[in-house]
Amino acid sequence: MSLVKKTPTIQDVARFANVSTATVSRALSSPERVSEQTRARISEAVRVTGYTPNQSARSLRQKTARTILVALPDIGNPFFSVILDAVEREAAARGYGVLVANRFSGGDSGVRMRDYFMSNRVDGLLLFDGSVDLEQLMMLTGEPTPFPLIVVCEEIPNAPFHTVKTDNSYAAEQATRHLIELGHRRIGHIRGPDGNVLTGEREAGFRRAMQAAGLEARPEWMLPGAFDMDSGVVAAQHFVRLEARPTAIFAANDESAIGFISGLRQHGLDCPGDVSVVGFDDLALAAHVWPPLTTMRQPRAALGRIAAGALIDVIEGERHSRVPMHMVLSSELIVRGSTARPPALVAPLATPPALAAR
Repeated sequence: MSLVKKTPTIQDVARFANVSTATVSRALSSPERVSEQTRARISEAVRVTGYTPNQSARSLRQKTARTILVALPDIGNPFFSVILDAVEREAAARGYGVLVANRFSGGDSGVRMRDYFMSNRVDGLLLFDGSVDLEQLMMLTGEPTPFPLIVVCEEIPNAPFHTVKTDNSYAAEQATRHLIELGHRRIGHIRGPDGNVLTGEREAGFRRAMQAAGLEARPEWMLPGAFDMDSGVVAAQHFVRLEARPTAIFAANDESAIGFISGLRQHGLDCPGDVSVVGFDDLALAAHVWPPLTTMRQPRAALGRIAAGALIDVIEGERHSRVPMHMVLSSELIVRGSTARPPALVAPLATPPALAAR
């Protein structure tokens, strides 16, 4: 006759740790309310008994899922890996799980979000996609049952949501200024996808740096892109067909910059010998391509940690202000081998008045 092993219960944990079941429950759901010594005893009891909390049952009792939803525009984009890791770590430290939804934008995005919330599967949303319909978001976050929401990386214009992002425009200005300070006067830009908030912000920073230096952002040097390597390769094809080429390129992200450098090599051109290239993001790959990529390093781990912590604060009622939180983190210029002074064969242009006056 086979014996069915009894599933360990919270009562088993309480008996082993010599505490009440209420204390066990409190230690598992709100560990900060239990002493460190008691938490250690309960943790050991959970390990020995093999007890696993029934999250579904607990969610029904507490009317909370203790889970946050992360909505991404493209889970395959390596930019999000460090952010997701930081979100998961922060959520776990606060007693929450993480659910990831990919390619969340589209006509049914509001319906999908409402379904997650109303079915008690998640308690709040970290939204990484600024293209989600604003009207649907407003309906979801309004009274009488507002859905806690933090917009991360991409700010949605004219939207009253908490936001955690980096200063994309100023960082793009820094990247362009780096090229100008190296002596480049002919500078082009690989844009991001049309309609993307980040595309506009980074292009605005590029144009501001060019204008401040008295340099022209020539239309034929504004190359189309899509935040991926293939678009960088296509940009290189446009570049080699130009009658007059820029000596430097600021790319709106690392992937398009890396694709561009690869495309240059296919046409017998060298980086930085023929053209210097600056990217944006500082993906792990950026330091290991050849040449290593000069780029703007976004504080991705901090973005994930701060955004997850802020969302959980909203869920738990620790943020009472009706004024939206707008947290802007700074990026850092990382100089590597893809940028250098302009090639000697290019006739030097006159020093821009804005630089000469410094």
